[in-house]
Order: sequence, then structure tokens, then C-alpha cells
Amino acid sequence: MATRPVLRLPDPRLSHPATAVGQVDETALALATDLLDTMRASPACVGLAAPQIGVSLRAMVADVTDHPKASSCHGPMVLFDPIVVSGESPVGGREGCMSVPDLTADVVRQTRVVVIGMGIEGQSLEIEADGFEARVLLHELDHLDGVVILDRASPGRVFPRRTYR
Repeated sequence: MATRPVLRLPDPRLSHPATAVGQVDETALALATDLLDTMRASPACVGLAAPQIGVSLRAMVADVTDHPKASSCHGPMVLFDPIVVSGESPVGGREGCMSVPDLTADVVRQTRVVVIGMGIEGQSLEIEADGFEARVLLHELDHLDGVVILDRASPGRVFPRRTYR
């Protein structure tokens, strides 16, 4: 297992847009493995983007399998150079982030999206997601653009993260 430390604000690397991967090669595949391993090793984590582990490439992973809020679920996914091609029905919702571990924020996001990108074999992928899975994809796509939840938070809607005993 190749887990990596997750960068936290105010690390400036979280504020810079990532560079396109371009093609899936051994470096990209190793990055995908590290992202998946780090996501799986992090309790309650459902997505992670390469800039969060200090790699400025447009790569992300997500997996909402068995999450109680998920209506759509594509299982574990790796996306290189993803972009949103359509989105609709924005609604606010609470989000947390491994790069902002002590806070949560209410963020307005599209509830239905279509995202395209490349998969681990370099194939074109088109993901149609809704609800929680759409929120996760948009959250990770924001990281690829150098945007964190505090940048998108609704005014006055940032909160200390609850601690459970």
C-alpha cells in the first residue's frame, strides 16, 4: 500500500490549477494507485485529487460505494483530465475535506452532472452522476482547479467539524 500525506491549508500547492496528464503512462498509473490507497486508508474519505497529495496533475479518484447518501454509484473510479460537460439543479449541502480537516462548509453544487475524462487504460469515460456522487466529483474537480471548499462556502456557512467519541 502506497499512502501519501494529504496537504492541508494553507499549503499554497492547494491553490494552483493542476496540469493535464495527457496520456496514461506508468507515472499516471502509479499516481492512481497512490490516490486509491490514500483514499482507502483515510476514514470516511470518498474522493481525493492529486494536488491534495502534492502532485500537480489532473487526476482524481472517487468511491461512494455503501455511502448512505449515495443514489448513483459507479464504484471506485479513477479519472485523468476530467471535465464537467453538463450540470443541473444546484442545491446546498455540507461538505468536509481532508485538506481542511477541522472545518466543514455549506457549498452549493449541481445535483446531476456529466463528467468526461480518461480511465486507467487511457479509454474515454463518461460518468453520469447524481446526488452525493455528483457532489464528490465536483469537489474533487475543484481541487484540480486550485479551489477548496472555503472558496465555495456559502457566506457565514463554515463550521467547526464535529468530533465524535
